Amino acid sequence: MPKANGIFEIAYAAASGRLCLFTGTGFSKAVTDGQAPTWQGLLEAVCEPLPKKDELLVALFPRDHPHPLAMEEAAQVLQLELRKLGRDIYTDIAAQVSGLTLGKGNEPIQAFLSKHELSAITTNYDKLLEQLAGLQACHSLTPGLPVPRSKARITVYHVHGSVDSPDNMVVTSEDYFRFINGQSYFSRKLSTILHENTVVILGYSLGDTNLKAILSDYKGFSRAQVLGSNIFLVSREAVSPHIKDYYAHCFGIRVIDEMEVVDFFAEVNADLPSAEKVERSVENIRNVIQNKHVSYASAYLKLEHSFYEIVASIGATGMSINDSKVVATLGRVLDDKTKLTGDDGAWEQYEHLAKWLVYLASILELRGTAIEASFLAASKRSMDTMASNWKRGYSWGAYKAWAHQWPSILVSNRILIKAFILANEPTSDALAVVSRD
Repeated sequence: MPKANGIFEIAYAAASGRLCLFTGTGFSKAVTDGQAPTWQGLLEAVCEPLPKKDELLVALFPRDHPHPLAMEEAAQVLQLELRKLGRDIYTDIAAQVSGLTLGKGNEPIQAFLSKHELSAITTNYDKLLEQLAGLQACHSLTPGLPVPRSKARITVYHVHGSVDSPDNMVVTSEDYFRFINGQSYFSRKLSTILHENTVVILGYSLGDTNLKAILSDYKGFSRAQVLGSNIFLVSREAVSPHIKDYYAHCFGIRVIDEMEVVDFFAEVNADLPSAEKVERSVENIRNVIQNKHVSYASAYLKLEHSFYEIVASIGATGMSINDSKVVATLGRVLDDKTKLTGDDGAWEQYEHLAKWLVYLASILELRGTAIEASFLAASKRSMDTMASNWKRGYSWGAYKAWAHQWPSILVSNRILIKAFILANEPTSDALAVVSRD
């Protein structure tokens, strides 16, 4: 069953050939059973031949207080020291990374990569992603090496270089400065891929400086052009709602947290059969949007996944979710779904409606749109008929949807919904949900 947290959108992007994976160190650690080194671990390893390595490690990576230098600056220090021995940090890092091997349990990732055409951007130097996908299915692009002119099902862009060309790896602060300020083929290609695809970031922490630097040129674009945001960050750790709000506001990133890399691919795989059907829905959504007298059949709208298919189909048409005709269409769909909650034995419709409302509020700024009034009316009805425990005539499923997914709603929409509910005699359960901030 498609999920409202973005998994279905990602599955649809994969089905339509518009997905880009953006992988960092955490991805390599996940697929090697933790054997891949962290950035600091890699730098500590290349210290091994230095005569004063212990003194240097304490200076660069003190245990009891913050590190005095960023990692790329520490790498610059180490490069200067290694050169005194006639060595260089690039060759030593390549030697450390080249020996990495895949761990067990990667079958969901391999199954996904075996089926779809996609792009991958990685700041990793290793070739693990290519191994997972199958070398024969990939083009692996690395600065310093020729760009293949033939097509491949999967193209992997090693924007910081790879073990195939150690001399061109981005490691030190000098390298990062050239990368960020340069206008190379890779920097231009990176911008194009981010603008044209749904991007899933795997294996980065939210505080990663390099990630934020790469995304800085992109932020803000998605708000005006696509369905909410088209960038997702998958985190294995729980992320505070306040941090999620910050990333949504400043970078247009939606966070899927408490999810391991392999579990993410397993969930996307489960949604792919439904996502592949959406391609056949594109003409339907064009017809409904262009003709306000045309509606979806009730039998279709009774299905939980129908709303996610409709939204994905809008994206496939190239229309913005902010388009007035699109907004009006979504309003009609919500009105029709609300009417379905009035049918006898329609308790699952209450749960569906709540999930749809939460999902829409997570991708579209509602204030001032043509859908605002319909949305708020539907939200009031949904909250008036939900209950936090079993109560005859009330929907526990609807309460669960609102309560669990409230933090995923855009801040501006949480403020809008809260003000409306408080002004219209809220139930105790509705008050409990909207007062969570």
